[in-house]
Amino acid sequence: MSDLELTGIIQRQTFKYFWEFAHPACGLARERNHKDYKDVVTTGGSGFGLMTMIVAAENNWITTQQFVERINVVLEFLFHCEKYHGAFSHWYQGNTGKTIPFGKKDDGADLVETSFLIMGLLTVRQYLKKIDENLYRRLIDKINALWLNVEWDWFTRGENVLYWHWRPGWSQYNLKIEGYNEALVTYVLAAASSTHAISKNIYDKGWARGGQIVNGNSFYETVLPLGPDYGGPLFFAHYSFLGLNPHLLKDKYADYLQQNIAHTKINYAHCRNNPKGYKGYAENCWGLTACDSGKRYKPLHPRKDNGTICPSAAISSLPYLPKESMAAMRHFYDDLGKKIWGEYGFYDSFNKTRSWYAQSYLAINQAPIILMIENYKTGLLWDLFMSCEEIKEGLQKLGFEGF
Repeated sequence: MSDLELTGIIQRQTFKYFWEFAHPACGLARERNHKDYKDVVTTGGSGFGLMTMIVAAENNWITTQQFVERINVVLEFLFHCEKYHGAFSHWYQGNTGKTIPFGKKDDGADLVETSFLIMGLLTVRQYLKKIDENLYRRLIDKINALWLNVEWDWFTRGENVLYWHWRPGWSQYNLKIEGYNEALVTYVLAAASSTHAISKNIYDKGWARGGQIVNGNSFYETVLPLGPDYGGPLFFAHYSFLGLNPHLLKDKYADYLQQNIAHTKINYAHCRNNPKGYKGYAENCWGLTACDSGKRYKPLHPRKDNGTICPSAAISSLPYLPKESMAAMRHFYDDLGKKIWGEYGFYDSFNKTRSWYAQSYLAINQAPIILMIENYKTGLLWDLFMSCEEIKEGLQKLGFEGF
């Protein structure tokens, strides 16, 4: 089997999570495949899921008519679900559109999850324009309305930073969105809004923390431009970059392709060197990110490593380390497939040291597999999202160049 054939099999099987396993009432992605979560739909994972439908339509796994019908159902739900200053909750009840609390102080708006959804919606908008802008004008207008209704600037609380959460009746904002992590696209969208924009100063002082976002130290003989030592979990290099093309992004803080390559190299080198001696770690078995680990979901990385490998971490890094990612993909499929391959592709994670193999699927780990493989092969999602005039203007406003 060729590399191209294998990537296609993995993409198509994984897509079933977002198509066949989507919530039947609203079309959004379920948070996970656990029986207790059958009515819990996820905002960010659904934004990613919308992007997987573009891949499916483009590859003829579904028809254009099926794609449009599903988008119509999703938009109907998004128009009527609970929102907070235009922003969405992390979780919703798929039948009613009511917010499901994600945590004790997270039962209102989640701006980062909102940004992942808006990224997906804008990518869908560009795809609809590409197919037939006049024919799909009603859907395009609906997407624009949702996008322009998000009050990004309201989430600054008058400060030089965006805040992650807000809940009605609660005057506090509990978490600043500060880099470096998965939320770069949140600041790009906030700067790009024509109705509720933030200034470059908020990006520089909030996201970049006045330059403290820069790292510049070497780990496993690789210089890391930004972020925490050893890079943090690999989803930092995936989520925002499902739409943002790192090949085209540079600002005064970093070259973002080099950032993501360095981050991935460090994660790979850590697993290859295996300082804690975990079973199974190898040149073709690597990838630390946020995933299920035993009974809990944990953000794993070189400084917080318990022997749990997440297939999505290595596979979604295909644009950054093609050879190493492809080797991991083959190992996962050819050698471990009987234990980690199922109805919706690779299960979330496994730990050979503990002889533990997850039976779970999570939307936010499944989608990047499909999308980053596609970006590596065709650049499809990158091309669509980066074609948004608002995104170009937002990036320019924040001081990016190269796009």
